[in-house]
Amino acid sequence: MTSSNILTQPGQLSLPMGPPPDLSEVFRRVFRRLGIKHPTLTFEAAYHPFAGLRSTIRVRNNHVDVRISDVLEDAPLLVLEALAEILLAQVFRKRASHEARECYLAYVFRPAMRRRIDTARRQRGSKRLLPARGRWHDLREIFRRLNQRFFEGALPQTHIGWSLQRSRTVLGHYDSAHATIILSRLLDSPSVPRYLVEYLVFHEMLHMRHPVERRAHRRVLHSREFREAERRFPQFERARRKLKHFCA
Repeated sequence: MTSSNILTQPGQLSLPMGPPPDLSEVFRRVFRRLGIKHPTLTFEAAYHPFAGLRSTIRVRNNHVDVRISDVLEDAPLLVLEALAEILLAQVFRKRASHEARECYLAYVFRPAMRRRIDTARRQRGSKRLLPARGRWHDLREIFRRLNQRFFEGALPQTHIGWSLQRSRTVLGHYDSAHATIILSRLLDSPSVPRYLVEYLVFHEMLHMRHPVERRAHRRVLHSREFREAERRFPQFERARRKLKHFCA
């Protein structure tokens, strides 16, 4: 890697000039730089039309196969080397440098890149969900009431519904690319109180108001402003206790 002053300055990550770099050669070069002790490896790295920002790496029979989202096709060499270090560190049980993580996140969190990533997710991916009106809880009606009460009706209309699977590990999530809120179908039950469903919908609505932030090399899903707003929910503590019992 070059000096951390270059790596940590997002404004210096300009688009590359000249022909695009050879991805396989980028990974070979970074592998040698990391000093990983391993038999001679062959590398094959290519861009792939993933639905969003995704990269995969697999090592089999002394061959390293890498697929990188094509939304990074215009990324500077510096960013590609940072990503190569991160991926190689994962599979060879190394620790990627702070500079590599900072460089990569500085680039992918730029507003233009976030828009490009969301566009790829919308065009190539899809969200499958069940209707909002469940057997016991109507998510559309809950969203409307919460929007009026806590957001003065300012949140835009969004897709909302129940998941296809009865997940206990992921009870709810908000997908910004598809503007969709999904709650686990496990919650559409007479044993689940309405206030708990309302709290989970409210939590995902806050993700609409408070998007993911970047601080240094960390993604902050729940900022201080998010947490403060979350506590406005009248039965916040009761809902949190119920969630712990529900997920136990």
